[in-house]
Amino acid sequence: GVAAALALGGGVLLAAWRWLRSGARPGAIAGASMRGKTVIITGANSGLGRAAAAELLRMQARVIMGCRDRARAERAAREIRAEVGERAEGEDSGELVVRELDLASLRSVRAFCHRVLQEEPRLDVLINNAGVFQCPYMKTEDGFEMQFGVNHLGHFLLTNLLLGLLKNSAPSRIVVVSSKLYKYGEINFEDLNSEMSYNKSFCYSRSKLANILFARELARRLEGTGVTVNSLHPGIVRTNLGRYVNIPLLAKPLFNLVSWAFFKTPLEGAQTSIYLASSPDVEGVSGKYFGDCKEEELLPKAMDDLVARKLWDISEVMVGLLK
Repeated sequence: GVAAALALGGGVLLAAWRWLRSGARPGAIAGASMRGKTVIITGANSGLGRAAAAELLRMQARVIMGCRDRARAERAAREIRAEVGERAEGEDSGELVVRELDLASLRSVRAFCHRVLQEEPRLDVLINNAGVFQCPYMKTEDGFEMQFGVNHLGHFLLTNLLLGLLKNSAPSRIVVVSSKLYKYGEINFEDLNSEMSYNKSFCYSRSKLANILFARELARRLEGTGVTVNSLHPGIVRTNLGRYVNIPLLAKPLFNLVSWAFFKTPLEGAQTSIYLASSPDVEGVSGKYFGDCKEEELLPKAMDDLVARKLWDISEVMVGLLK
């Protein structure tokens, strides 16, 4: 009985704490308008991407949801439209568009970009949000280890193919969703594809370190173009990203309680992405790393420009940008 009472008491305290925290709906970006702007978000049908899509639609952006599963994406789009409420169908209201994009397929990335370049006169913001988290060892269509292939290489090709349009639309922004877990990653050039050894946690961390190094090197290359690039960590968020994480059945209720109490909601987790995509505060800011809408320090390994450059050169060959 004592354990139950403690659990209940703890639950009540947690509930109170969450209620207090929920009042802190970020106001930093309330009221920013994205009218007339086009935003691409990868992995926009769930979690952080879906929350960002809804908020940017609220700000009247034209939001292109790049998603692997078309049916799920269409369903999410319908739900988001209902949540946000269709404004009068004038020039002023935002718009939500679903486009198929499988980052585990370079062919799909090329097809998606080809269509965007044909149909979109401008691109103001690209949010590289989609991610695979700690999956068992799998390979992409092109034979890359899944986490490195989707989280880094797919986005690397996507961004490079859309750079021309972003430059023509400047001032424009690229937002790269990384993770605090980059700290546990190393870029091992001898085994980028994890063929010698695979550890799903380390490989996730490696892909997230690669995201930051990519953002830094890209920011350097884009100096003076009016296109900015920043990376961020969203914090610990309750999303379906953890679907490959096994939690023992008996521990599930406790885990659910803890995650409900201490993990961010997708909307809270998406605030930094939304901030970097829309806030006038970061106009012209590039090559930085953010958490909770503030710039944060990086470990030296995430600021190693030689590694960043070497990773860039190898990635270009891997995705076929350099024959």
